[in-house]
Amino acid sequence: MLAWQVGAVKVTRIVELEIPVPYSAKRPFIAEATPEALSRIRWLYPDFVNAQDQMLLSIHALLVEAPGLRLVVDTCIGNDRPRAMTGGQPLATKFLEAMAEAGWTREGVDAVICTHLHVDHVGWNTMLVDGAWVPTFPNARYLLGRVEFEHWSAETGGETQAILDDSVRPVIDAGLAEFVEMDHRLSPEVRLMPSTGHTPGHVSVVIESGGQTAVITGDMSHHPCQMAHPHWSPAFDSDPKASAKTRARMFAEWADQPILVIGTHYAAPTAGHVKRDGEAFRFDGFKPGA
Repeated sequence: MLAWQVGAVKVTRIVELEIPVPYSAKRPFIAEATPEALSRIRWLYPDFVNAQDQMLLSIHALLVEAPGLRLVVDTCIGNDRPRAMTGGQPLATKFLEAMAEAGWTREGVDAVICTHLHVDHVGWNTMLVDGAWVPTFPNARYLLGRVEFEHWSAETGGETQAILDDSVRPVIDAGLAEFVEMDHRLSPEVRLMPSTGHTPGHVSVVIESGGQTAVITGDMSHHPCQMAHPHWSPAFDSDPKASAKTRARMFAEWADQPILVIGTHYAAPTAGHVKRDGEAFRFDGFKPGA
């Protein structure tokens, strides 16, 4: 179980799924990230691309333990939901058991933030109990981006309404939701930062403590290959041009700075530092204890 210390704040990764992504010309994850293109970015191997030239992705939550705050950032896909992302089959993972192994209880969570409202970031907001979806973290404030929620509430295509119905609206109905702006501050050490493009209300999470800084990316970047090519945007970005601009700007701000960047979908080692590499960037993974 990976964990990082940022001043007085501890961040722990709880994995739901780790998956290789074979390239598909018909439905590519990132169209430009062909096996040939990836093979030219040698620093991606072996942590972020495997020997078969497939991108490695992780779906995980991040537990942020700050003074007076126990925060869950992004809640994965969740069990018992037949989603397109999982081939129409519901998951049955030991996600909550992994949280318990990290010393966290459902009742002990103070707040939940979803960087955006896609399927793999909201699932464990709720759990299925006796045929009903109930909040997984009964004592938490669920901080929902106002812009993000308004955007997806108006969406009618695909699974969007099913996702909202079983993973978002139950926490609203339970009176646990708080609608926040994209620059909301949760505590002296933890704040949100707008990082739009992937979705209209997308945010990243900034941690500042004891003179140290870390950023949880959310999906402003899905894979470290986007540091070598910030213009590589997944087809499912709401605004691919805007997301590319966001990546280029943020990578430039973080480059060669002592800022720990924690990728929400980056495979292990998941966290590291952005370095300038010619006209682009590379990712130096940070391995605690190494």
